[in-house]
Amino acid sequence: MTKTVRQSAVGRLKSRPQFLFVREGERRKGPLFLLEVRDRHCPDEPPRVGFTVTKKHGNAVERNRMRRRLKEAVRLSAGFAMEPGHDYVVVARREVLTASFDALQAGLRDRIATRQKHKQQGRTAPGKT
Repeated sequence: MTKTVRQSAVGRLKSRPQFLFVREGERRKGPLFLLEVRDRHCPDEPPRVGFTVTKKHGNAVERNRMRRRLKEAVRLSAGFAMEPGHDYVVVARREVLTASFDALQAGLRDRIATRQKHKQQGRTAPGKT
């Protein structure tokens, strides 16, 4: 009997240097989480995603529940919206526990599709030179 291995459309970030690399990219803030995105300049490779839940958001049971909810939302809907060759880190906020799963999925799709607005350069605050 042959065993079929199903390849995931989205890879995983696992090591600290990978997470730190993405941290230098753009940030997309939302009410449920912060999404950090960075282009690896490898359009032939699948996107990779990592999840971060800090200890200030509860005990281990709650943090794992938040992480599982985010992973499932990415697996079901948001993974298809991720661009190849990009790395994504989802930094959870406490509201992930109480939000409906549909709102979580919609928030992920929205943050992935929305690009950061570029800040205007060359402007200074009034009274400063």
